[in-house]
Amino acid sequence: MRRLLPTLLACAGLLTGTAVAAPAQAEDNPPEQWRSYWVDAFNEGIYTPDQVGTLIDDALAVNANALIVQTARRYDCFCNRALYPRTDAAIDPAPYDPLDEVIEQAHAAGLEVHAWVNVNTMWNSATPPRSADHVFNRHGPGATGADRWLNRKADGTELVGANAYVDPGHPDAVEYIVSAVQSIVREYDVDGVNLDYIRYPDGSSTTTHSDWGYNEVSLERFRQATGRTDTPDPADAQWSDWRRDQVTNLVRRVYLGMWEVDPRARLSMDAVTYGFGPQSTGGWETTRTYREVLQDWSGWLDEGIMDTVVAMNYKREWNQDQARMFAEWTEYLADAQGERQAVNGPALYLNSVSDSLAQARLSLAPTEAGNTAAGWSGYSYANPSMDVPEAGRPAEQERLAEALTSGPDAPFAEEASVPGMPWKARPDDGHITGELALRDGTPLDGAEVTLTPLTPGGERHTRRADGSGWFGFAHVEPGLYLARVAPPRGVERVPAEVVRVQRGTIAEAEFPAFGPRR
Repeated sequence: MRRLLPTLLACAGLLTGTAVAAPAQAEDNPPEQWRSYWVDAFNEGIYTPDQVGTLIDDALAVNANALIVQTARRYDCFCNRALYPRTDAAIDPAPYDPLDEVIEQAHAAGLEVHAWVNVNTMWNSATPPRSADHVFNRHGPGATGADRWLNRKADGTELVGANAYVDPGHPDAVEYIVSAVQSIVREYDVDGVNLDYIRYPDGSSTTTHSDWGYNEVSLERFRQATGRTDTPDPADAQWSDWRRDQVTNLVRRVYLGMWEVDPRARLSMDAVTYGFGPQSTGGWETTRTYREVLQDWSGWLDEGIMDTVVAMNYKREWNQDQARMFAEWTEYLADAQGERQAVNGPALYLNSVSDSLAQARLSLAPTEAGNTAAGWSGYSYANPSMDVPEAGRPAEQERLAEALTSGPDAPFAEEASVPGMPWKARPDDGHITGELALRDGTPLDGAEVTLTPLTPGGERHTRRADGSGWFGFAHVEPGLYLARVAPPRGVERVPAEVVRVQRGTIAEAEFPAFGPRR
């Protein structure tokens, strides 16, 4: 689904009537470099077909090749055919479909479209959504027992102002999220899905741990998994590891769930880069990202369950400390991407155009180790510089386009194509999924599943089933494997299963239902 910018359309001045200089003639094989805007749904951009047309023109003016378009904002959808209900926002009346419109116009112009999905932000208004099917109405403050998906702090707080969040440790919430993402990929010709808020919320009492995750269902799952009977302290290391694993399990499940629907669709996510980088904190596991919001995006790159990390590297270049933070995370991104891709995402709204130009150049410069990030994404399309309040958005949009595409050392003077994904275009490995349950249908939560290779070339792997009994192994070498389950206490074992892994496909490990230990 990769598309190159047509040479004629790449001449931004012809499209917009601005004074932006046209880039040089595109090569037959332009270099690969991700260039995108985040397009939020709180501002103009996708509410009408005319707004979408302007968006496309503005994207072409900076020689962009992709758009990250907010599609699911607060469990409402700027689309008509997803599991999420249609938004209450003041978009053009149905049958207008913002996502359809963006896809149609963007693809015609050679731009990729990545549906931006907020994962754990349930709602943020004192007025409930109109749809009776909205998660807030079904599983928010009015719900009880297991139907209540609200994340909760250790002190019992669920709502921060009007903001409500979903707990990623709740199995039913996970099922909904995965199905909703699959529905977008199934119903729309998107090039990928971009996950935001794939983590625990902000607002903890310290930067060293998270105060969130105390939904009763999640707590009981933790107790069952560990044999503990207490309510853990927010700083409890075992509790932090368990909660972090819930987010990783969700990512793994979304990744393989998307593969089932469209193996070529890209999964990306918006990565937290709070504070200083790992170079200053003592390593990845001491960053605020890993400890405070329990987001292990570096580990997801290593496992291969995230195709592209788009870092929210929101720092003020004119502030000395923040400039250092930006530089540290920029270096880490490029060096940590391994066989996947990391894109640097500066905050345009916090910087002048000249400072954003400096950050764009740094974003794309090689590190001391010789690594280069996969590209750049500007946050956001709606606010192209900190000077918008005084100068106006159109003028700053034009200034940004001119800075990025013309003049000495302009980083986007030439066209570029979105980097390919050889692990999806030409896969040399496969995947395994399965579900574990008792005879009465109860999921076998937390059961350990081990893969042992029976043919040369494979490696031994271990995973745990999630709260729905689902487990998955991504990017396993082709061959035969023995899949064995170590069930929880009080549950009998069942025979191991032989699974054949083939390139580019998902093999299912089919275990019989488990019974009580005799």
